[in-house]
Amino acid sequence: MISLEQQKNPNPEDFPSELQGLRMTKQRREVLAVILAERDHPTANDVFSRAQDRMSTISLATVYNCLEALVSHKLVRQVNFERESSRYCPNLSDHCHFQDEESGKIHDVVFKEGVKLEDLLELPQGTEISHLEISLKGNFGK
Repeated sequence: MISLEQQKNPNPEDFPSELQGLRMTKQRREVLAVILAERDHPTANDVFSRAQDRMSTISLATVYNCLEALVSHKLVRQVNFERESSRYCPNLSDHCHFQDEESGKIHDVVFKEGVKLEDLLELPQGTEISHLEISLKGNFGK
């Protein structure tokens, strides 16, 4: 099994026929490869235009269906910033997202080593967190 976290410029043909219980069709492999290649949190339209470069017959509807399947099988994360288009992130470890308001770019932000969410937030006793989604906006160097 390949490690998706370490894949840079992956070859879609190298993906196994099944990942996380999801049958990996040719189109799903291509969409996943696009997301893993640049790791810049692309929108569905970005994924579509990049996938078309190598698979000219892929449709936008197919890309949306592939993204939905990849998200539901926890192969990628869907990231949302207010009313903007959803973006897709291959980083499955606990992390936050920072969006630079000037450029619009989204960056992964990890917790400092040893810091736990419970150290930052006053959570109700007995709380079990099943999903983490923290989004930050701002500007670099200001």
